[in-house]
Amino acid sequence: MGEPLLTPDGRYLVVRGRLWRASNPGLDAQARQREVERLMAARRAVRAALQAGDAQALAWARAAVQAAKVALGERGPVWWDDGAPDFNRRMVANSPYARWYEGLERGG
Repeated sequence: MGEPLLTPDGRYLVVRGRLWRASNPGLDAQARQREVERLMAARRAVRAALQAGDAQALAWARAAVQAAKVALGERGPVWWDDGAPDFNRRMVANSPYARWYEGLERGG
C-alpha cells in the first residue's frame, strides 16, 4: 500500500472516494507519537471489548478512540484557522475538491 492520497491543502486523506480529516500537521513529533500510541491502544481495547461482549469496556474504549482522534485533530474542532468549512467524511465528488479529484482519475 502506497502513501495516502492527500488533498492539495493537506487537510484530508482520500480513501475510496471519501474525505477523512488528516492529523494536524502543527503537532510536534513527540505529541503526535503519543496520541497515535493512545489511538492504537484504544482500538485494541475496542476489539477486545467486542470479543468479550463487554458493553461497559466498549463504551470506554470508543470514548478513548474519540479522545485520541480529537487530540490528533482528526475530529472535533478543525485545526486550520482560515474559516474554511469541514468536509470530513463527505464524498470527494460532493466537495470543493471534486475537480481536483476528477483530474487525478483522468490522469491529468
